Amino acid sequence: MAIILNVLLHSEAEVAKFAQTLAHHAKNLNRCIVIYLEGELGAGKTTIARNFIQTFGFKRIKSPTYSLVESYHHHNINIHHFDCYRLSDPQELEYIGIREYLQDNYIQLIEWAELGKGVVPDADLIINISGENHTRTLTISAPSTTGKMLLQLII
Repeated sequence: MAIILNVLLHSEAEVAKFAQTLAHHAKNLNRCIVIYLEGELGAGKTTIARNFIQTFGFKRIKSPTYSLVESYHHHNINIHHFDCYRLSDPQELEYIGIREYLQDNYIQLIEWAELGKGVVPDADLIINISGENHTRTLTISAPSTTGKMLLQLII
């Protein structure tokens, strides 16, 4: 059974702090982690991904909307930010080698994972984002053992 946590964030600064905390704990797990970022357009998926990635010292974060994936390598961490919004066929992910990213110390942040159904790896953590103005509600579920470990660390 998946663990579910609801988090209410009242500002972009709180969203950034959440993403930084998540990144810190993900780094310390030293394993492959797949995180789905779900929500409507403009909900804050890319904001969470950007702040997560910046936690590792990367300054220039590009949206993968047109390239499908942007990769960030730093010492012993590899982060791959996927945006499946513009996929015309899930097989496109196979062509860019999505399965090669399933190694220890590799973190995959995947936006619009449902559009890559059948090809994207199963999620360890699913963050569904909703809200209006500056307030965001995160509904976080952890369907895997790795996800449950990570969720326990951020509670």
